[in-house]
Amino acid sequence: MAGHDQTGDFATLARILDDRWTCRQFRPEPVPRATIEQLLRLAQRSPSWCNTQPWQVVVTEGAGTDRFRKELLEHIQTAGAEPDFPFPAQYTGAYRDRRKACGLQLYESVGVVKGDQAGTMRQMVRNFELFDAPHVAIVTTEDDLGVYGAVDCGLYIGNFLLGAQALGLGATPQAALATYAPFLRSHFEIPAHRKVVAGISFGYPDGEHPVNGFRTARAELDEVVTWRND
Repeated sequence: MAGHDQTGDFATLARILDDRWTCRQFRPEPVPRATIEQLLRLAQRSPSWCNTQPWQVVVTEGAGTDRFRKELLEHIQTAGAEPDFPFPAQYTGAYRDRRKACGLQLYESVGVVKGDQAGTMRQMVRNFELFDAPHVAIVTTEDDLGVYGAVDCGLYIGNFLLGAQALGLGATPQAALATYAPFLRSHFEIPAHRKVVAGISFGYPDGEHPVNGFRTARAELDEVVTWRND
């Protein structure tokens, strides 16, 4: 488009990506419905295989968030994990190292030292307290669409996170919530043919809390890109 500043567009996107982080402590005040709808409309522009747009999203607010948080916490005390999609079999090599580095940063930020099993468990449970977020989005895909539907939902989640950052919101994508997929389906009356991909807790970030003070690194291009010119 003539006269359009593509350099400025790239710089804006790069800034949003550089600034985005996973919020693990939220302020209690709710996000206005109009702002949430603005965020959802942006995420709805996500690309998908054959434009199938396989995602469906349940968004909680007010008493709906409080009831979900309470009943989920009660559920995990006695129920075992039943995710719809298999979790990683193992982490090896660079993947193990990156995961470990992230975990160390997280636990150090809240004063949990190595070997403190009670502290580690307490921080893990924070996932199911939604980090005190006033809202959560549960993202599901159509069972018949298999892995490609889940991949498309990943694109949706990525754009949701960027949109939240651009709107001054905090957000955290949570595979932990998908660990209890049958409970989520029952609680939110989600049909059996919908598979839970992840949850996203979101709201206004608590910038004073130490858990929100660390940032993770990204691999250099030579670690992830192979060039071929022959």
